[in-house]
Amino acid sequence: MKGLELSKKYFETYGRPMLAADFPELSDKIAAGLMGSGSECFGYDDEISQDHDFEIGFCLFLPGEDVIDRQCAFRLERAYAKLPGEFMGFRKSALNPVGGSRHGVIRAADFLKDKIGASDGYLTAHQWLTAPEQGFFELQKGRLFQDNSGFMQTLLDRTAGMPEDIRLKKLAGELLMMAQAGQYNYLRCVRRGDSGAAALAAAEYVKAALHTCFLLNGAFMPYYKWQFRALADLPSFGELAEPLAFLISSENAGNTAEEKYTLIEDLAGVFIAELMDQGITKASCGDLEKHAYSVNDHIQDGEIRNLHILAGI
Repeated sequence: MKGLELSKKYFETYGRPMLAADFPELSDKIAAGLMGSGSECFGYDDEISQDHDFEIGFCLFLPGEDVIDRQCAFRLERAYAKLPGEFMGFRKSALNPVGGSRHGVIRAADFLKDKIGASDGYLTAHQWLTAPEQGFFELQKGRLFQDNSGFMQTLLDRTAGMPEDIRLKKLAGELLMMAQAGQYNYLRCVRRGDSGAAALAAAEYVKAALHTCFLLNGAFMPYYKWQFRALADLPSFGELAEPLAFLISSENAGNTAEEKYTLIEDLAGVFIAELMDQGITKASCGDLEKHAYSVNDHIQDGEIRNLHILAGI
């Protein structure tokens, strides 16, 4: 059973009745669900996922102390702790998982602060450029089982889409990285016989290409472990997973290296075509560096546009 389904069943079996019986006055003030870190929050979990940080449970998201004070929050924590420790063959963990507890009573503001650095969901341009993108990904995954007042969904909606100037800044940086690592340096490293540098160049190209796929889709990119898996969920470029994996899993010598360089150029053409379709480049060549600077020129905010081109990555 997937973790999201397990969490929902546990909430409906024990969580919702507990709230109705012991905290009826809070039914319109508490949001419940499962979201945050962990493959089960994304629907990516499998049997292997259960070897660490996997347990039954759900999150109870609370508004500020002006709505639910500390004493009431403490009572909720105690009530949650008393819920059955075993359900459908799964148990609660006796120890906090790596990174702290992922279930139980959580202040919504603290949750957002931890994920993106902004407790109210409003971010400055600097925060958008520097906050780990996986945090935004995590806020858009998972599921709310209850949010009668809509307060939690309102917070989540504020982070649902990346501002266009931020998207373009990040995109410009990744295009430049692809140009440098793939188009310029990969074959040079191979021809020097520097296999380590060639492998790094291929890896840097693929890292930048993956992020470019997400940015061109207007989507947030997850933690590295799930980037290829999440690529398959995107409306566009899911078919690039296999060629990108080939670039980082094959040797960097002889005919294979030449094949990889041809693929690097072919993929660049795919991305350039999309840039042109979206109307965010005026360059008319196959050089990703020129397209990077053209994308940067499309940024409307002068302060963001004039930041170093790699400021967003």
